[in-house]
Amino acid sequence: MIINSLQKLGAGLLAIALMTTGCDAVQNAGKKEKGAVIGAAGGAVIGGIIGNNVGNKKNSALGAIIGGVVGGAAGTYIGDRMDRQAERIEEEIPGAEVTRVGEGINVTFDEKSGVYFATDKYNINSASATTLNKLAGIFKEYPNSLILVEGHTDNTGRAEYNTGLSQRRAESVTNYLVSQGLSSGRFTTKWYGEDQPKYDNSTAEGRAKNRRVEVAIVANEKLKEEAKKNTQ
Repeated sequence: MIINSLQKLGAGLLAIALMTTGCDAVQNAGKKEKGAVIGAAGGAVIGGIIGNNVGNKKNSALGAIIGGVVGGAAGTYIGDRMDRQAERIEEEIPGAEVTRVGEGINVTFDEKSGVYFATDKYNINSASATTLNKLAGIFKEYPNSLILVEGHTDNTGRAEYNTGLSQRRAESVTNYLVSQGLSSGRFTTKWYGEDQPKYDNSTAEGRAKNRRVEVAIVANEKLKEEAKKNTQ
């Protein structure tokens, strides 16, 4: 699962930070300050961690988030804004799985958490529209972010068909959000079919959770420049 990967990632970078900056500096820091220390100290090894977690096609959303890391004081500035945005998503969409990592946000919707599709369908139903309307409103509140939308399926049926189905579902989500007044330039849409299961496909519950849409939220260049300018 991505949450487990994030825990391992955070532990590894924290260990590096302890070795390179000293125990006291990290232990006495708050959550966001720890992020800045980790970002600054761990930058040299992030590429390798991304390779291990994303190269095996299991954590592409995580890779998108970590790949955009700025680090240091600017990273703290961005992280503060991501904290607020993540809190808003949790408040408005309590069923979503919201994970804050580094300078970004990973949001997962499965069949029980707000954005879901009927069997073999990819149209946005009324329940999904309600959730996406809330999400679009939050994206409007925080305009300086880029959004990756990913579609995933379970392993029922042919792999080739599942790839196409995940594409149609991911594109439906992106198109719906754009129809709510968001710029299409903020979005990247990807699909992976059954290639990135997070749960056990041998159980009905696991398959239901694997039929999911994931969203990765990262800072755009405007926010990165703003962060650097305000923290020099």
